[in-house]
Amino acid sequence: MPLAYESGEISGKSMEMTLLHRVAGFRAGRLLLAGAGKRERFAANELRTVISAAVRHLKGRKIKEATLSLDGGYSTSEHVTAAVEGAIIGNFEPEAFKTEKSGLIESFTVNVTADNPGLDEALERGRIIGEAQNFAREVANEPPNQLTPIAMAARARAMAEQFGLACEVLDQDHMKQLGMGALLGVAQGSAEPPVLILLRYTPESGRKSPHLGLVGKGVTFDTGGISIKPAADMDKMKFDMAGGAAVMGAMQAIAQLKPPIPVTALIPAVENMPGGRAQRPGDIVKSLSGKTVEILNTDAEGRLILCDAITYAKQIGCTHLVDAATLTGAIVVALGHLNTGVFSSDAALLDRWTHASQAQGEKMWQMPMDEEYKEALKSVNADLQNIGGRPGGSITAAWFLREFAGETPWLHLDIAGTASLDDAKPWMAKGPTGVPVRSFVHLAVNWKD
Repeated sequence: MPLAYESGEISGKSMEMTLLHRVAGFRAGRLLLAGAGKRERFAANELRTVISAAVRHLKGRKIKEATLSLDGGYSTSEHVTAAVEGAIIGNFEPEAFKTEKSGLIESFTVNVTADNPGLDEALERGRIIGEAQNFAREVANEPPNQLTPIAMAARARAMAEQFGLACEVLDQDHMKQLGMGALLGVAQGSAEPPVLILLRYTPESGRKSPHLGLVGKGVTFDTGGISIKPAADMDKMKFDMAGGAAVMGAMQAIAQLKPPIPVTALIPAVENMPGGRAQRPGDIVKSLSGKTVEILNTDAEGRLILCDAITYAKQIGCTHLVDAATLTGAIVVALGHLNTGVFSSDAALLDRWTHASQAQGEKMWQMPMDEEYKEALKSVNADLQNIGGRPGGSITAAWFLREFAGETPWLHLDIAGTASLDDAKPWMAKGPTGVPVRSFVHLAVNWKD
């Protein structure tokens, strides 16, 4: 091995993989050397990614069992959790509908040389979070003919029953009685009825406040409606419910990790279709809040379903709100596919979120929320219009949501650029990423007054 390094055959570059056979002094038949990059930059988040890449490298070679040895300064509970998460995330393949499936790693063992406290709990925590992220990816990858709004509600209900969450599903009639005109307007062109999915976690202490609300956009397929999208890449619009899937995944982990505060998830699930009954540009709808909205573009539908969900979250007692949505193409223009756009009305909640996302290695970037951007949403005919034009499109979309959050501390995540991968990466399969499941979980579990 030293000779291979000295000859330049192995550089140690991050995610460089070198598989050696029958190495003297090792009982294992094969030894994988996984490049970790510069030592001073290597931490738990980098370990997660490297292990994920290593697992994908090994299973591509039909290897079924693997053992990781952590020693020295890399054997803390934080490193164990990250390593297990990485192994589970890397082992995922979007093959639920294939008749022939790829081989997966069947056994992954973590060996730790140091006697550090809490390592068993750390391993279990990594398993819970890794599986929750993969659950979100699995749900997000469902084809739209299988994952209708009603089917998404069934998935949520089954998960809730398995992990001990309360689940309630508001149907179309119930939402009509409540006055959710913005949400229902989006759904009216589809033969598939809309639902509002609620998942509730209550801590054993019975504590009621603060009450965290997680809101996830659940457009199970988005044609754009009457303002129809181009045909190219429209198949990717099955991912327009990735925010809702991420919220479901986070609740699966929250149910098991038991944070100290109550958490309620709200997932407005609809299908946005054209048709004889579809919402038209020029329509005016009345939202649950009482505010009226002029529809100028039916493809700006996510904010319409989210605004009613946000209002309802406040009505049922949520004191802090975080929403995740594949909301705008504008955020992809601004940030590409590397960072999630973050918008917030509350500095304290933003600080909590920044700490959570950095701890979990989910890249985020704060976007501006100057009052002047709100001017673009003024309507002659209603309280608001649902688009503000092309300039600053992700910001005006966030301002639309903020109008409904009001004084409640609120944070919005535009995951349009980070919710899925167009191509496989060394550390992750093509398709849904599960962003921001890990950060959601960290925020709830580590909430301190």
